[in-house]
Amino acid sequence: MSRRVLRGIRVLEFGQFWVGPYTAEILAYLGAEVIKVESIKRPDTYRLLGSTGGPDPTVILLTDPNKGVGFNEMNLNKLSVNLDLTKPKAVELAKRMATLSDVIVENNRPGVMNRLGLSYDAIKEVKPDIIYLSASCRGSTGPERNYAGFAPIFGCLGGLAEITGYADGRPAPPIGGRADIVCGIANAFAIITALIYRETTGRGQYIDTSDSEVVSCLIGDIFMDYALNGRLQTRHGNKDDIFVPHNCYRCKGDDDWVSIAISNDSEWGAFVNAIGNPDWARDDRFTDAFSRKSNEDEMDRLISEWTINLTKYEVMDILQKVGVAAVPSFSTEDLCNDQHLKARQVLNQVDHPVIGKLAVMNPPWKLSATPAEVVRHAPLLGEHNQYIFGQLLGMSEKEIDSLIDGRIIY
Repeated sequence: MSRRVLRGIRVLEFGQFWVGPYTAEILAYLGAEVIKVESIKRPDTYRLLGSTGGPDPTVILLTDPNKGVGFNEMNLNKLSVNLDLTKPKAVELAKRMATLSDVIVENNRPGVMNRLGLSYDAIKEVKPDIIYLSASCRGSTGPERNYAGFAPIFGCLGGLAEITGYADGRPAPPIGGRADIVCGIANAFAIITALIYRETTGRGQYIDTSDSEVVSCLIGDIFMDYALNGRLQTRHGNKDDIFVPHNCYRCKGDDDWVSIAISNDSEWGAFVNAIGNPDWARDDRFTDAFSRKSNEDEMDRLISEWTINLTKYEVMDILQKVGVAAVPSFSTEDLCNDQHLKARQVLNQVDHPVIGKLAVMNPPWKLSATPAEVVRHAPLLGEHNQYIFGQLLGMSEKEIDSLIDGRIIY
């Protein structure tokens, strides 16, 4: 018997790209049965995009909706049905599926689900205790509720981009969906909270999340600094207000770097001893944290003269042995070959019926009693139509065939 904590919970996902799909994927890791609703006419767009991890990263749009490598990473453990939700009969079927579900996840632009007839109010009529999460760039209310947005937009609207980057450079918003992942984690937390509430009260609820507001929650100290001190923080590269040194330093090799962060004078003393007590380290400019901060650029230059003669792994070993935080800036190749990550089974091999063997990330939490697991590849488009419509909804083969012929199941 599975020990996964959300076993018995069913999730209906109307997701696109990263935020909605990753929200539902977390629930699937924990044992929920997640049914992804798409159509041949309008599949999850991420199915049709290439990936830098795919067999041909030069391909942007794929012709086969089952070949998207990136899509597989965001939709592990899920089931898939295809319904053309522009047709009333398909909407009726979606509502029947909702009556058998506990949670709905959608990240369409506000108004889309209303127009389809699948809003929270519409679903609540047929499933009063449903938990319904809507995620969008600016949330479901307010004057900017209809704004479109992807991860770089969330980063800019949330304030993260303004404080990320170099002092003499432009703002650096998160790229590649990294902000989406954070939003998905926040959404999953909200859904689990709502499930606990329903367990104790019997009542469901609507969850309205704004991706840009989730990003703002990552920089609460920036808001506090402005509220208390009237200070507007902006970009300052890798430098920290307190830790010094705090930077990435060039090492021996082809574009190899190591990150070093020192929080106090004791760690500084250990660092100086580890690098051989150079004369410059005894200079008055570097005797305490305030002095080092005042002369940070020169200190960074001198540290780089030491690191450039060593590999990034040698620097890490030397400094970690004396308790100084120092690690290489890992490439994807480094991560895939790292012995520590292998020992912790961070990567998992899944067999995909179209793509073949794929290395995917295991869930990042190792729960001793209720493990989160990858149990199957992402679904092929419409792969589970027979199970959903036949077994769950009790439809006959003739009914299903008729809906396929009418392009309702499409």
